[in-house]
Amino acid sequence: MDKTPQKTPQTDPRQSWTFSREINSEIRRAAATGIYDIRGGGAKRRVPHFDDLLFLGASMSRYPLEGYREKCDTSVVLGTRFAKKPIELKIPITIAGMSFGALSGNAKEALGRGATLSGTSTTTGDGGMTEEERGHSEKLVYQYLPSRYGMNPDDLRRADAIEVVVGQGAKPGGGGMLLGQKITERVAGMRDLPVGIDQRSACRHPDWTGPDDLEIKILELREITGWEKPIYVKIGGARPYYDTALAVKAGADVVVLDGMQGGTAATQDVFIEHVGQPTLACIRPAVQALQDLGMHREVQLVVSGGIRTGADVAKALALGADAVAIGTAALIALGDNDPKWEDEYRELGTTAGAYDDWHEGRDPAGITTQDPALMARLDPIAAGRRLRNYLNVMTLECQTIARACGKSHVHNLEPEDLCALTMEAAAMAQVPLAGTNWWPGKGGF
Repeated sequence: MDKTPQKTPQTDPRQSWTFSREINSEIRRAAATGIYDIRGGGAKRRVPHFDDLLFLGASMSRYPLEGYREKCDTSVVLGTRFAKKPIELKIPITIAGMSFGALSGNAKEALGRGATLSGTSTTTGDGGMTEEERGHSEKLVYQYLPSRYGMNPDDLRRADAIEVVVGQGAKPGGGGMLLGQKITERVAGMRDLPVGIDQRSACRHPDWTGPDDLEIKILELREITGWEKPIYVKIGGARPYYDTALAVKAGADVVVLDGMQGGTAATQDVFIEHVGQPTLACIRPAVQALQDLGMHREVQLVVSGGIRTGADVAKALALGADAVAIGTAALIALGDNDPKWEDEYRELGTTAGAYDDWHEGRDPAGITTQDPALMARLDPIAAGRRLRNYLNVMTLECQTIARACGKSHVHNLEPEDLCALTMEAAAMAQVPLAGTNWWPGKGGF
């Protein structure tokens, strides 16, 4: 008989879900430094998203369109409520506001080139308008932000539309940051700031405190521009029903609604992950507000925050949006987080696909930096073509889905064309859970 002592069986080590490896790492970092974590991008947590919805293609009860012979229109007009010169776009996908300073001059030029090649618009961002961007953007939206950095009436008149930024999906209720290592002489000159000093943008506008004041501000902007330019109001995804209603009351031509998956150049990680609502949860309340006011389609709704594919575009439109805006996805199309720079990402303590220290100005791809050597890596002409290709693919994907649902225009997509895979998505989108005709809150089965 074998009398060798038997080893007592041990359970496998089990990591706490509450105190995960990532959480413990952040606790140690905070304990060592005494400062909160700053990063760029949007929420990284898993939240209900467009992937949780599916389209119900045509079969016996619906008649699909033939892809090669029957037209499916993708055009959209923004600013039809009051503006003398609304913006006419060939596709329902626009480029969101991203500032010069946060991005390099080459990146801003590339965004303008790609948008123009695709027949859509791009947007300035905090810090003013650059000549590269204006010169290569057929349609340029000028952001009017709380900081007023780089703002001047001449550039308002040179723009094709004006976007009054009240909130941002990554940080509703908060302002942005641009750290000193990115405040070069040119950036400082445009923003009227000292070189090399950290900059924090204001979280609210200095000259108005509510919708009544905003109405006066919008009238001022209309008078400055001769009532020609559409006036957008951008809101972060917090209370979308009331915020949309108040933006309409203030006189907006277009409401831009940004969910928590929307990116930012730099802010506190705790802000990005714990403030705001998922994009999917914001669309139906905003649409309901427009419908209750009799303004749906008269005031256009642009949705942003985590838009990646033509399927995402189609789902946003089916839920009632008129167009979408992309930011992070556009940067990836330019070359952000490209694996070809993996060795350099590792030197920065990260990896391709996870790099989010955009505020440090050391981006190997030359996009979120003001370092001349790194900036030179990004060819704005080639990057603009990549963005054009990406936008074209997204548009074709959206058209493919619309035709499969029997629609001759992507705006004809509707909630009835959708079902949800999860209870959360069904409740947020107010479309039936797959296999039922019910969603949480509807009542009955």
